[in-house]
Amino acid sequence: MESQKIISKLPYSKPFLFVDEIVQINENGVEGTYTFDENLDFYKGHFKDNPITPGVILTEVMAQIGLVCLGIFLLDYSFNRTTSIALTSNEIEFLKPVFPKEKVTVISEKVYFRFGKLKCKVKMKNEKGEEVCTGIIAGMVISK
Repeated sequence: MESQKIISKLPYSKPFLFVDEIVQINENGVEGTYTFDENLDFYKGHFKDNPITPGVILTEVMAQIGLVCLGIFLLDYSFNRTTSIALTSNEIEFLKPVFPKEKVTVISEKVYFRFGKLKCKVKMKNEKGEEVCTGIIAGMVISK
């Protein structure tokens, strides 16, 4: 399944779509990118006069690229409007701040996908190649 088709199947839209590009994807993992628009609403208050991307948003970026995009790929054509992938758990360590206008790369490695549950090791790097956060994210395929 091609990258744009996967992105089009994501159950998000702007301003809550945090996937710009899927660089590579296969049955073992995914790599994708996102650039933080300086006009995103949360920058107005996090932190006053020193905007930093909230950890919950960094987690969401890693989940959208590293879990949901990979899940759609693994489900292939059985993923449709009556299917969704819900976050079930995460353990993320934040190492460096991410600022407005920064482009990040998410690299996800499948730990397992069975019985409708997908678990991945994920890491996010900034444009300098520095790791900004890392952890484990898991989700479950749900039929509506």
